[in-house]
Amino acid sequence: MAMIVRRSILPGVVVVSVWLTAQFPLRAQHLEGDPASGRAIATRLCSSCHRVLPMTLADKEDPASFQSIADLPSTTGISLNVFLHSNHNNMPNLMLSNTESNDLIAYILSLKKK
Repeated sequence: MAMIVRRSILPGVVVVSVWLTAQFPLRAQHLEGDPASGRAIATRLCSSCHRVLPMTLADKEDPASFQSIADLPSTTGISLNVFLHSNHNNMPNLMLSNTESNDLIAYILSLKKK
């Protein structure tokens, strides 16, 4: 009886595994970007409000520093991409090219403490 149950469960496990992998392909994707270029973009466009350079001490300022943003558990390439392409009341409406967005995201992610 145990052998029959195991054989009938295995195909279901395989199907669920394949389905889950197909549902979340973005997690496996690596966002292309140049952190050095992203740092230059951040300095030029964002530094009037945000602290954009790496920091060793945590800050509690508003708006948050790029270091604080990078260190949030929810900060990923995908979440930053969505954020950068959304309108926000407290931010200017930046019109970034895909390359600029990817570079800025790469820079922010490079600040993430491992």
